[in-house]
Amino acid sequence: MKKVFVINDSGHDMSDAQRYGELVVLTAGEIKKYHLTWLYRKFIERFEGCSQDDYILISGPVVANCVACSIFAVKHKRLNLLLFTGEKYILKNLLFKGEL
Repeated sequence: MKKVFVINDSGHDMSDAQRYGELVVLTAGEIKKYHLTWLYRKFIERFEGCSQDDYILISGPVVANCVACSIFAVKHKRLNLLLFTGEKYILKNLLFKGEL
């Protein structure tokens, strides 16, 4: 089953995202957003078994999203993002080809 990695659960209704896969919450509530090494260590452990077909649900502090997206992109040479439109989540993909 595909996984949807929720960067930060701050109590919003994310039930629509479940149609993309199992929700895996990386952090909840207030986080140490200026502690990049802490975020990296926490996220790299949670992304251990992720596949290129999984998704990242953008939520929470910008820096946390940056760290999570960086890990996923380095690992899979792509990003699969779930973005909230105000009504539902939509999928957006970004594929990295060759050298940057």
